[in-house]
Amino acid sequence: MRALVLLAAALPLAGCVTMNPRVEVAEPTNALPAPPPQVVQANGAIFQQAAYRPLFEDYRARHRGDTLKVEIVEKIVASQSSNSSIDKSGKIDASVSALPYIKPGALTRANAEGSSNNSFAGKGATQSSNNFFGSISVVVTDVLPNGHLLIAGEKQIGVNSNVDVLRFSGQVDPRLIQPGNTIASTQIANVRVEHRGRGAQADAQTMGWLGRFFLNLLPI
Repeated sequence: MRALVLLAAALPLAGCVTMNPRVEVAEPTNALPAPPPQVVQANGAIFQQAAYRPLFEDYRARHRGDTLKVEIVEKIVASQSSNSSIDKSGKIDASVSALPYIKPGALTRANAEGSSNNSFAGKGATQSSNNFFGSISVVVTDVLPNGHLLIAGEKQIGVNSNVDVLRFSGQVDPRLIQPGNTIASTQIANVRVEHRGRGAQADAQTMGWLGRFFLNLLPI
């Protein structure tokens, strides 16, 4: 009975160990604009620090709650190969031809021979390729003291019983934002991209809890 109880307690733990990994996308993925500071007395000036935007500039994300279009262009190719070989051999011969007070004929078997041979060869290769192209509109969730923007966004598309979820987060230098309020993902720092599905199609590609349990017990 005790063994059955321990087995039942280990089942959920084994399932959690080999669950599909998730990308740590910044949360939350939406944000409301920061409330403007209360103005004690109107000064009548055009420049207002709380909501300043240059007059002769295309609209660009600058404040908390603004939107920004991200062009996801991620292409990573990595390869590595190595070859190594070792070959070592040795040989030794020793013999005795004469000793005092011993006849030379008695030394015919007084010799020794030895040889050794050692060889090793190894070869390895690793190659990885990842391509991700798309676009997503994100929201400025916060503004750092240096003016950099923290962005995050989520897109969900559902067709029949399947849902595709695209999540994105990162840190943007506003000076790199291109006309049209767009920026490439290669110019964003601390990028987190997650593309995941939900529904019958995603469930069909996920290992069952019993299979994950035995895979955890028998990793080989």
